[in-house]
Amino acid sequence: MSNADSRTAVEVALKQLLEHVPALKPLKIVAAAEVQGGRDVQLIRIQMPGPKVSKAMAPDARVTVSIRRDLLNEMNDLNDLQAWVRAWDHGKFRASGVEEYIRLIGQVVSKTAAKQKKLQDQRDLDSGAPRRQHQPR
Repeated sequence: MSNADSRTAVEVALKQLLEHVPALKPLKIVAAAEVQGGRDVQLIRIQMPGPKVSKAMAPDARVTVSIRRDLLNEMNDLNDLQAWVRAWDHGKFRASGVEEYIRLIGQVVSKTAAKQKKLQDQRDLDSGAPRRQHQPR
């Protein structure tokens, strides 16, 4: 795993998240991502709005997200907000820092995910498609 690859993976994940949850775009925050791959941990600095993503320490970060590299790659491939919510709910990655920021981001993402799920379920009903069931891993 190279540093550029971790930075790029975080940038892709962040851009996908902002596409799914545009309400987060104006958020002003400095965050950090700790991407763990084996015994190696890459430190990524994220500055919003923007986002500006760089390979650097972020001593001014208000929130730090810790995630395994393989999970980050999998989530990027899926590009599915519901998958991120399930991963968070199952403790597959974690966030630490200023609780108010974590709570705010969590509420905005949860509300958006619930709206998207409701719309998808309605589309499935309208099209006559069978309802999708969550498949545990």
